[in-house]
Amino acid sequence: MMDILGGAGAPTPAGDLIKDVTEATFMQDVVEASMQAPVIVDFWAPWCGPCKTLGPALEAAVTRANGAVTMAKIDVDQNQRLAQALAQQGLPLQSIPTVVAFVQGRPIDMFQGALPPSEIDAFLKKVIEAAGGEAGDGLGEALEAAEEMLAEGAAADAAQTFAAVLGEDDKNAAAYGGLARAHIAMEDLDQAEAILNGAPAEISDAPEIEAARAQIELARQAQNAGPVADLRAKVEADPADHAARFDLAQALHAAGDAEAAVTELLELFRRDREWNDGAAKAQLFTIFEALPANDPVVLNGRRKLSSMIFA
Repeated sequence: MMDILGGAGAPTPAGDLIKDVTEATFMQDVVEASMQAPVIVDFWAPWCGPCKTLGPALEAAVTRANGAVTMAKIDVDQNQRLAQALAQQGLPLQSIPTVVAFVQGRPIDMFQGALPPSEIDAFLKKVIEAAGGEAGDGLGEALEAAEEMLAEGAAADAAQTFAAVLGEDDKNAAAYGGLARAHIAMEDLDQAEAILNGAPAEISDAPEIEAARAQIELARQAQNAGPVADLRAKVEADPADHAARFDLAQALHAAGDAEAAVTELLELFRRDREWNDGAAKAQLFTIFEALPANDPVVLNGRRKLSSMIFA
């Protein structure tokens, strides 16, 4: 190998799973690091459209692997001598993105172009197993990572990860529910509903899927919710206006105040539990189903509703 790829160096110190690597650090962060665990090298460039999709998907997959593999990101525009050196060693970068897996100091596998998350996971699993490690199913960790993405507002990334889990386990209710919720976050309610309708019959009643269905129903209501201030004024002017109170509850929930929505629905139930075929109770259950079972809004709301029912 050329000097740029050769030479001795200190053992790679423990560091982040994902690093930006240059010509100066390639030996340490790729060749030497691959003696300890496989290293996936992502050759990219700022002007490369597919790189913008593949890069984050690779990072998510490497993070899910939880240390079984690390990732090196190399900007080919800034490291042209490195690209030339690799070409001389039989690794021509004919197009980018190109991803090369290093194990025990040498490249063992590669692919070019953007791949879907399921194929990325399969590639990493093959590389880890080739290195003598265990990839495991990783589905639990993948679901946790996707939920974190969704909580942080990265709905599109979360959707990719949930879809990757379904690629490995097509009867995973949590992944179906999560994928639907990701599309809800992206305001694509029709797609969210289609995802749930496509779930296998044996898991169609799973809590995760029921929760997503409830969130779709609430999201559709939110699209038609009226202004909170006007509806609150209407209720204050006539506390017996049950329709206005019900609409106020929907508007409050659409505004993100589930606790206030539950309060109004409980008051409506207290005043007339049979109004509109028990609409207040049904709406309360829809809100409860959409929230985690241990959410304080759910726990307090169910307790108050039960006290009214059994009073």
